[in-house]
Amino acid sequence: MRTFRDFKPEERRNYITLSTGEYYPDILEDACRLYSPVLETFSEILHRSESSSALFMNISAVPNQWMRTQLCRVFRKYVSPETPVEMLKKSTKAKQICVEFGNGFRPIHIVQEKFESRPFPDEAICAVLWEYKDRGKKGYDLTEKFFDMMQSKFPDLYIWGPKRSGADVQAKEFWKDYPNISRPLDFVISSNDKKTIYAVGLARYDGDRGGAQEDDRTGGYKNCSDEILEYVHAAGLKTKVIFLNDGPGLLLGSMWEDYSRIEERHPNEVKVVTLRMIDERLTEKWLKGEE
Repeated sequence: MRTFRDFKPEERRNYITLSTGEYYPDILEDACRLYSPVLETFSEILHRSESSSALFMNISAVPNQWMRTQLCRVFRKYVSPETPVEMLKKSTKAKQICVEFGNGFRPIHIVQEKFESRPFPDEAICAVLWEYKDRGKKGYDLTEKFFDMMQSKFPDLYIWGPKRSGADVQAKEFWKDYPNISRPLDFVISSNDKKTIYAVGLARYDGDRGGAQEDDRTGGYKNCSDEILEYVHAAGLKTKVIFLNDGPGLLLGSMWEDYSRIEERHPNEVKVVTLRMIDERLTEKWLKGEE
């Protein structure tokens, strides 16, 4: 059976699943329709706020979570590009953000001037917001297809975890003595009664990766496989580790080489696969430790 490295550079693109995208400027009509109410609300809050900190506090008080998130994204573009996006999403951190980042907020009169200088609806910022709309969707599509393929290929086994969105499975949930209380997993393959764990793993869609992101991903995979297999060996188990990765990012930089090394650290216990490799490289005998 071929290893991940055995797939030659000239054939690798044939094993990548490409997710379809949307064309520019075709998206603009729908983007403006969806986000015009956001810009209207931002304008209303902007013109009744006496300062940029007050603007953010007023945005944080908006009860609708979706609207509040979009307003925070507009705020970041106009007022505070250095504020971490994840902090902006948490309304409970509004005061903390104003304290820590408020000195860097663009003054309110300049924000108003800049906002008013743009046409309404502003196609540019609507297009930017549209890019956030399906963020993560390709990853959800990948795991959904993987679950369907595994259930069809191995009807006697059970695969569980967040098929699309949802909380990760923690290793501690089924291995009660697992030493790391926070080891998130995207899927678990087991017997139907969940008593025998055949494989665990992570799934990611790599649309376009490189640099520090690339190092973070492969470094995280190395640590994950080392940690899990250390426990598996100590417990006398045969559980395997699967990293499902797909997308054109695999063909960029050193990704393919790095994933090959991760496989080679633990021969026959770790596999990196794309959707198109599953039929060739995942067998029930391997999952059950019979080969």
